[in-house]
Parts: sequence; structure tokens; C-alpha cells
Amino acid sequence: MIAQLKPAALALAVLALSGGAGAGPAWAQDSSAAIAASSHFPPTQVAAFSKTIENELAARGVRVAMVFRAGAPRSTLPKGISYTHGAFWVYRDIATPDGKILHGYAVYNLYAGDGKAWPQTQSRLVQDWPFNFTSGVTTDDVGVIIPTPEMQRRILALIDSPDYARLHNPDYSLIANPFSDKYQNCNDFMLMIVASAAWDTTDPAQIRADLGAHFTPAKVEVGPLKRLFAPMVDHRIRTDDQNGEILTATFESIGAFMHANHLSDAEYVFSLKP
Repeated sequence: MIAQLKPAALALAVLALSGGAGAGPAWAQDSSAAIAASSHFPPTQVAAFSKTIENELAARGVRVAMVFRAGAPRSTLPKGISYTHGAFWVYRDIATPDGKILHGYAVYNLYAGDGKAWPQTQSRLVQDWPFNFTSGVTTDDVGVIIPTPEMQRRILALIDSPDYARLHNPDYSLIANPFSDKYQNCNDFMLMIVASAAWDTTDPAQIRADLGAHFTPAKVEVGPLKRLFAPMVDHRIRTDDQNGEILTATFESIGAFMHANHLSDAEYVFSLKP
């Protein structure tokens, strides 16, 4: 499948592919599709970073990568959580409106609403570009998981099939429980896609049951008062899918799961510093 480049996105995509400058999305939750200039890096540096990541993945011959960014200062994140948003980076042909074909990475995200375009408690599947992704970076690194070649093939087949959307639950929580179907966030959705590809099933109930047997989630340290009052402060923090401990999927826990089950070739932190 060739990714279609809409006119409004053409400038950003060309920048991402060529290393130019422009504006991108704010980190927001981090899984928010709100558009604003990054407060951490200037556009020229954002473009350079996105191109650096693309070049690094291409040098490895990667067709599908899982890339994670921190959309908030790391000092503000809960213990054990290094990144706040993850997405699939897929190398493919990209058709521009004028009929040209570019070669590079398209980014497949689950984005929560910004409260304007759509509600914060709802998510959508959005395909954008490396520049958009890197615009949301607020640290000097990204996390990367490289699936095995066979898993890359299977994940790409899912992305290009109707099952990709069928595994999406639009009800959103920042700290969705990976053992529950009640809510979903970006990392949980990626985990569902990986599990679906690995176990060759698109039945959400079966996937959740298998994850219960094989996946070890991250435990989020949230005091009882914060847990009680968090939904009043941020509607995206919903905990009624949790039972006792707050469990969620993270870069670290997904990486450990994929490594233990021989689904990945590499997991590493890629520095954006020169």
C-alpha cells in the first residue's frame, strides 16, 4: 500500500524526508493530536532529529519499527515510565498530490482528542509523519523496538487490513489497563497489534486472555488520594478499569514482552544529540 500524502501534510512530510523546517504537534498528553510548535526544540532541529531517526532505521533495513517519545519532562513522569507515546514507523512509498513517489517512513498513531476537534476521552487512529512525531519530543532521546523480520511482515499486514481498525477501542485512558478492554491508549493499542500478529488472532477477548498469561505490565505508583481525585483534574485519567494496582503498558514492558517471546531483534534508546 502507498501512503497518500494530503496537500496540507505535504510540507511536513517533505521536511521529514529531507531535513527541512516547519511546525509540528505539541506533546499534549502526549497521545494528543493538538497542533502547535514544540517548546523543546526549534523546527530546524526537529526536522534534523526526525531525519536522523529515519536514517538510523533505514540503515538497519527496518520496514516496521516501534518508536516511543517522552512528551513531558522526564522528571514529571511516574517512576519506571520513560516515554508517554508510541507509534509504528513504517517504511513505504509515499505518493504526493502531484504524482511523485517519495520513499520514507509513515507514522501510525493512536491519538487522544484535544477537547476541541474531538473529546479528550476519545481516540482516533491517525497516520502522520516523522516530523510530527519528533515535534512532540521533550527529551534528548527516543525509545526504539525493532520487531523480527517476520513480525514486521505480520504487523504491516495488520496495519494494511481492516483488522487494524477493529482492534482499536476509542474509549481512552492515559493509564489503560492492558488486561481490560474498557479503555485503550497508544501503548495498549500497539501491544494489541503486536499480540494479534504474534498469536494470529484478531479476537480481543482471546488477545487479552493471552496477555494475562504472558505479559507483565508496568505498575504505576499513584497514591490513593491522587487516584481518587485525578479524574476531576484530567478527564483522560480513568481508573475504573483497574483492580487494586494501577497497571499499564510502557516501552519497557512491551520491550521485555517482545524479547522474552522472541518477537524482537533489538530494543534500545536512541540519542537525538549529535
